[in-house]
Amino acid sequence: MLYGTDCWAIKKTQARKMDVAEMRMLRWMCGHTRKDRIRNEVVRKRLGVTCISDKIREGRLRWFGHVKRRQSTDPVRTVETLVVEGKRSRGRPKLTWDERIRLDLLDLHLSEDMINDRISWRRRITVLG
Repeated sequence: MLYGTDCWAIKKTQARKMDVAEMRMLRWMCGHTRKDRIRNEVVRKRLGVTCISDKIREGRLRWFGHVKRRQSTDPVRTVETLVVEGKRSRGRPKLTWDERIRLDLLDLHLSEDMINDRISWRRRITVLG
C-alpha cells in the first residue's frame, strides 16, 4: 500500500481512506470484525503496527531530506525551479507536494536546517510502533 507514497501530496480524505483500508486488513489478520467492537488502538498495539498515515508522512519526509541533501545541479533538484505555463482551473488550488511538506514540518516542529544531519533527521521523523 505504501509503494510510491513518498511523492504524494495526499489529502485528508485520501489519508482517511488509506487508514480505513489498513484497519480492515489488520482486523482481518486478527480474525476480528467491526461487530466485535474492538478499538483500532487495541488492534494496532496487539500487532505492533503504527498508523499508515504516519508511515506515509515518515516516507515523505525521508524523501524530502534525501532530495534536499543532493547538489542543486542534480535532476531531482532542478525540478524544484520549473515554472508551468498556463492557468489553473477554477476552484480550490490543488495541494502541492511542497505545501504538504511544509505542513508536515510544522506538525512535527521541524525546520529545513535539521536536514543536513542525516542521523538526527532520521531519528526525528521515525514513527515508532
